[in-house]
Amino acid sequence: MKTAVENGASHIGFVFAKSKRQVTPEQARQLSKDVPKSVKKVGLFVNASLDEIAQTIKIAGLDMVQLHGDESIAFANQIAVPVIKAFGIKNGKLPSDIAAFKNHVILLDAPPAQFAGGSGQQFEWEKVALSKLSGYQFFVAGGLNPDNVSKAISFFQPTGVDVSSGVETDGKKDVKKISLFLENSKKLSTHDMPEAD
Repeated sequence: MKTAVENGASHIGFVFAKSKRQVTPEQARQLSKDVPKSVKKVGLFVNASLDEIAQTIKIAGLDMVQLHGDESIAFANQIAVPVIKAFGIKNGKLPSDIAAFKNHVILLDAPPAQFAGGSGQQFEWEKVALSKLSGYQFFVAGGLNPDNVSKAISFFQPTGVDVSSGVETDGKKDVKKISLFLENSKKLSTHDMPEAD
């Protein structure tokens, strides 16, 4: 996390859903105690209750919430901090319910694999109708790594990019990969959100 912050990450993610990267709210608070206020702390949830999300926001000091489950727009609108709603993109098709989330940030991701919350695989960028994303704030995730992040940014012109497994070696965050990812993404002036372990 220190490497990400020192190299200019604008967001830091904490996974509160079932995952090998899952942390508790208390662990997130401890891990982020030295993160400057200019860096947004984002909590990733999958079909959690509003009470659980609210408690985690309070304990961990979250600035944003990323929803990776079946959460509705009515649910998202009740969350006290800004919301990023993730959508798995299959065959390049944007789900119809993206439109309901236009006032929130959306996250374009590959469909989930073992756990909801992303698979680390790239979706078919070239099949996405980019014109339909006009007016949206959106992040791109799914299979991003230091080698392809600049291409993703050039292709999508997104609000930001989101990475987790793409900056790992043998399942652990790799400081060299984090630094290179951030360096390559900053060349094109966007934001990024590495997830913390």
